[in-house]
Amino acid sequence: MLSSPPTTASSSNPPTPHTVTSDPRHVGMETYWREVHSIEEEKEGEEEEDDDEEKKSIDEVEMEEAWLMEAGLSSLVTGSSEEQQEPLAAEAVLSTLTRQQSATVKRRLDNYNETLRKRNRQPVRDVRDIFTQPDQDPEDRSPSPPSQRAESAPSRYHTSTKTIRKNTHRARPTLPTFLFEDQLPEHLSSPTRSPTNTPSPALTPSPPHSRSPPDTQARQADWLLRDSPYSEGIAEHKQRGTCWDCLYVHGHDNSDTPGLTCADDLSSCDLTRLGFISHIELSTFLLALGVQTKRSRPPRRRTRDTGVFGVPLDSLLENDRKKFPEIKVPIVFQKLICVLEQTGLQTEGILRVPGSAARLKYLRRELDRCSMGFDWSAVRQVDAAGLLKLFIRELPTPLLTHTHLSTYRAVLGIQSVVHQVQALQLLSLLLPEAHRDTLRALLVFLRKVVSHQDQNRMSLWNVSMVMAPNLFACRHRSNKRSVARQREEMEEAVGGAHLIRLMITHQELLWIVPNFLLSQVRQVNQVSNQRHFGLQKTKRRLLRKKNDRNQVTDLCDGVIRVHAPLHTKVSMAIQLDGQTRARDVTAHFQCENSPVPSLYEVGGNICERRLHPDSVLLDIYRVNPCCDWLIKP
Repeated sequence: MLSSPPTTASSSNPPTPHTVTSDPRHVGMETYWREVHSIEEEKEGEEEEDDDEEKKSIDEVEMEEAWLMEAGLSSLVTGSSEEQQEPLAAEAVLSTLTRQQSATVKRRLDNYNETLRKRNRQPVRDVRDIFTQPDQDPEDRSPSPPSQRAESAPSRYHTSTKTIRKNTHRARPTLPTFLFEDQLPEHLSSPTRSPTNTPSPALTPSPPHSRSPPDTQARQADWLLRDSPYSEGIAEHKQRGTCWDCLYVHGHDNSDTPGLTCADDLSSCDLTRLGFISHIELSTFLLALGVQTKRSRPPRRRTRDTGVFGVPLDSLLENDRKKFPEIKVPIVFQKLICVLEQTGLQTEGILRVPGSAARLKYLRRELDRCSMGFDWSAVRQVDAAGLLKLFIRELPTPLLTHTHLSTYRAVLGIQSVVHQVQALQLLSLLLPEAHRDTLRALLVFLRKVVSHQDQNRMSLWNVSMVMAPNLFACRHRSNKRSVARQREEMEEAVGGAHLIRLMITHQELLWIVPNFLLSQVRQVNQVSNQRHFGLQKTKRRLLRKKNDRNQVTDLCDGVIRVHAPLHTKVSMAIQLDGQTRARDVTAHFQCENSPVPSLYEVGGNICERRLHPDSVLLDIYRVNPCCDWLIKP
């Protein structure tokens, strides 16, 4: 669902590539249509994919079943009680939900069961069998890790001990700064500003009441530190008529908050469970905002097993990791970005000026034939830009995925820019790891292009317009179009560019895990561990005594033991206080001429989490007292 403000007469007849105009918006639209025509020229002579399936909406039962499966509640629709590959039971997820989130699951399950009854099929599980407890207030159900934790397994590390007492380092963590669109720096601002510096209504769909106070130049994204989900804030907004997320700047003192957690800092197991909670929260959040999403069947696209173009990201990474095990972004994608960064950032019209279609086809064949032995020195900047966009378009599964592409478009129905960024953040956390890492590399590169706009004449809006038809498939098929169809295409162009613009500007926020999501993941792990292991009090007591005998010294409250099996200092006991940061601990294990190691939180109510250097360890110790502390690269 793409939407934009009412189009003017000029917008119903988009300018052709030969139109000369000084209107910045017309220039931006001209950039979009140039890119569309370039894409169509590249497709000439190729077989068109049958997109009839894409237009068909998914059956209601399939849609609700897919939603419940993505939320980690597959047992509610399959009725299987057998051990699954993912040992997490549906009850573990359900036990951590807030009232708003539970209501979303109830609504989905009720709709699923009702549709089955209409088809004379017996539902597998009744909603009353699952939600047997009466609803509680949101404050009672808001996620906060319990104070009592299950006992962890005996520590695998114990050697000689050295105790470090109070550390005087007082560096404070900083939150990402959130800039509204009318407060963007000059080098990232859109050329579509009016002479009075007011944002163009076509580019900023948020109403005036969603703006920050005039005296506020920038605000910190302190909603990342909140313990209550975004959907609970929307409920409060409806009750009180105000929304403190999109109107006020908080005055909280964030000096004692832990460092922020990125998606890359979590283990695959925690990321899976984070996806379950994020999926439920996103649906609840959009529902509270009154935004409807509708999923369509993915189009049929051919998938190749060899080569570069048209090959799934996972397959490319699997081949690349045979030589580079730690790689996260396909080598060919990194090579294209590298060529553009070395010689193309100052080139005028980079990304916008199309290359020769014949040469692109030749380079594509050569890359597919011998990607490892390809001669990159012969690739010009305009060719690298064309190959980069072609690589994105040819992915069998779009970079934003078929599953979430319609939801990205639905974000445009949100009136507040802050809420749009929050929704984009939840969507980014739902992307598969390969897609998320590749999107991140792309956004970093696009920001570099914008930062050189004085030389390359590629403003933020121009870059967004060029990338819109590549990330969001353009359905332009014929020159003979009605006025309504032209307006629809115009709205799609402006809407897709607006989303890309937000993602480029606020890309640091997209990969951060909000506190409330991390807290819910901890609860899911806690419930799952208790359910899976089922340790009785006597067994835990015996396990604790055995663990105590293995320790060289008994640790007092507030003292942790850090293990570094790869270092000469294999173990170290550290006294925590309110100023002890992760960087203070890793500094004691850093060797000369070696990269700075990282401190990991392992076990307890988290599988594994790499700590931000500014993380306050005493806060983490209180939240997860049974974890192990591990130093590794």
